[in-house]
Order: sequence, then C-alpha cells, then structure tokens
Amino acid sequence: MRYPVAIEPGTNTEAFGVVVPDLPGCFSAGDTLDEAMVNAEEAIEAWIEAALDAGQDVPRPSDLDALRKTHKAYKSWIWGVVKVDPAVLDNNLERVNISIPRRVLHRLDAHAKAAGETRSGFIARMAIER
Repeated sequence: MRYPVAIEPGTNTEAFGVVVPDLPGCFSAGDTLDEAMVNAEEAIEAWIEAALDAGQDVPRPSDLDALRKTHKAYKSWIWGVVKVDPAVLDNNLERVNISIPRRVLHRLDAHAKAAGETRSGFIARMAIER
C-alpha cells in the first residue's frame, strides 16, 4: 500500500517537511529527503496503530493525481509516495505460542482475572497501553 505525501523542500537551514493528506495530523520531517521519507513511513505506521487502537477507521490511500489537483496549498511542494506494509492494517487474530515461567503465568492469570479479562485479552491490552 502506498500513501501519497506532500514534501516541503528543505534548505541548508530548514528540514524537509512531509505531510500525509489522507491521515489528518500525520506529518514528519528530516534533514535530508531520505531521512524525511523514512520518518514519514514511521509516522504513518504510528498514526495507523493509534487509530486502530482507538477503534477508528483508517482511510485508504487517495489517488496521487487527485490529491495534487485538490490540495493547492502544496502547489510548490514535491509529491511522492510512502510504501506501508499492509500488515500494519491487519487486525485479524493470530494464535501464538509463548514460553514464560509458571510463576509469571500464574501472576498473569491472576491479573487478568482481577481485570475481568481473558489471558489473551489482558496481554493484548497491556501491549496496546504500553
């Protein structure tokens, strides 16, 4: 999956700025164009993670040409795309096998029970909250 991005050209004293029009509030920057694009990929993945954790829908990427025509504020900016692994959008359940000491498992189960959750649900919630 490829999200279109608008890139504000950098200078000797200012970083390259990157905005992701499809993801409100998602932006990044970098001292070089390469750094800005890598940081934009990280920003997109973080934005998607936060949206999914909050139960929100994640907008699909728009057509690059359509964005270029409708976003006149970025007229002098460079347009590009950032490739995002579709797995970051995958909310399907997956069975996993973990190995932990029994004493830790006992403690985990006690915390899950006290929270009124299953072991899996408790682990997932703790990972999301961290």
